Amino acid sequence: MDETKNRLKSCFDEQLIEAGCDEAGRGCLAGPVFAAAVILPPDFRHDVLNDSKQLSDKERYHLRNEIEKLAISWAVDYVRPEEIDRLNILKASILAMHKAIRKLNVYPDLLLIDGNKFFKYRNIPHNCIVKGDSKYYSIAAASVLAKTYRDDFMKKIHKEYNCYFWIKNKGYATKDHRKAIEKYGISPYHRKTFRLINNQLSFEF
Repeated sequence: MDETKNRLKSCFDEQLIEAGCDEAGRGCLAGPVFAAAVILPPDFRHDVLNDSKQLSDKERYHLRNEIEKLAISWAVDYVRPEEIDRLNILKASILAMHKAIRKLNVYPDLLLIDGNKFFKYRNIPHNCIVKGDSKYYSIAAASVLAKTYRDDFMKKIHKEYNCYFWIKNKGYATKDHRKAIEKYGISPYHRKTFRLINNQLSFEF
């Protein structure tokens, strides 16, 4: 592989079974936070796979198919908006990762976590890696799965509440999304503890 194209690492420790973990939707105003856990072969290489934010929509969905075929094990799960409001978004994001790890059909020796915060899962050691989705293939793969499965979810609920333009903004705080909240109020999928509109005081639970 041409190292100038992609400098991601295949593994942290080639002697261990590693699961890369990442989330998607942490900064959104609506919808669940999704997380994925992916175990790749230790010699995995790819010219395109990178942080999902650096990829086009077409590239992400193409890569999702490849990841699901080539991974030793992978899993995706999520935490709903009402749980996000109850726990806070950091705890909810980590819970979503725990739920994804629990669904893996291969037990990992090490967890590679995107970011700088994580709560220990069972007795599995973990490493928190800032911008890990641009450093390790397994975390990048998890970012792609989390992002695409969350996008699919937002496209689905857009059919229920098309006034919020979720098919385009995926629940993020775009100008059109905020204007729609001001005009139509909130949906059951909105996160009430987030600042949904300008000059917001509170929403009733």
